[in-house]
Amino acid sequence: MIARIWHGYTTPANADAYEALLESEIFTGIQGRRIPGFRDIQLFRRNLGGEVEFITLMRFDSLDAVRAFAGEDYEAAVVPPKARAILARFDERSQHYEIKTELKGETL
Repeated sequence: MIARIWHGYTTPANADAYEALLESEIFTGIQGRRIPGFRDIQLFRRNLGGEVEFITLMRFDSLDAVRAFAGEDYEAAVVPPKARAILARFDERSQHYEIKTELKGETL
């Protein structure tokens, strides 16, 4: 399994709008593409004072599945125009890691 990690940053004033855009349009758009091998996406948010950091973590079955999402240059960031308009800065390249171990806690 492959983890795709990407960072984007907004001003504090734009953080809620960016999060809402991700949840209402961008993530649902990714899900709607029904990409074979796409597992899930998680959003992390951290206030850094003068800016707000967002991290997305996507999981795929393979690099071929990542290419189906991002294209042949699969490390290139996939940032739609609406998101670019809200972000102050972002990673131009995503990082990819092979997931070697996964431990799940007990379900209550």
